[in-house]
Amino acid sequence: MNSPTVNPDPGHGEYKIPGGKLVVVDLQVVDGCLSKVRLSGDFFLEPPETLDAINAALEGLPADADAARLTRAVNDVLGTDVQMFGLTPEGIAVVIQRAL
Repeated sequence: MNSPTVNPDPGHGEYKIPGGKLVVVDLQVVDGCLSKVRLSGDFFLEPPETLDAINAALEGLPADADAARLTRAVNDVLGTDVQMFGLTPEGIAVVIQRAL
């Protein structure tokens, strides 16, 4: 069994959403896919467990995914009860791409 190919330099990205808040992501790339994705920043999400759902939705996506695919993955886990303050799915895509 082959061991996974891990990028030795974890990715870190920051993005100030225009008119919004700072979004930060830390991640790794393993076998060409996003791994250990952790979003943080000074934004607010309701309900709070939405952050875990977003991180999980991004986990395993190809590292070369375009902004539309990243945005779609985030949108797919946002329920009708989710409120985002200072954060957008498109902004999350930008910060992921900056980390890569």
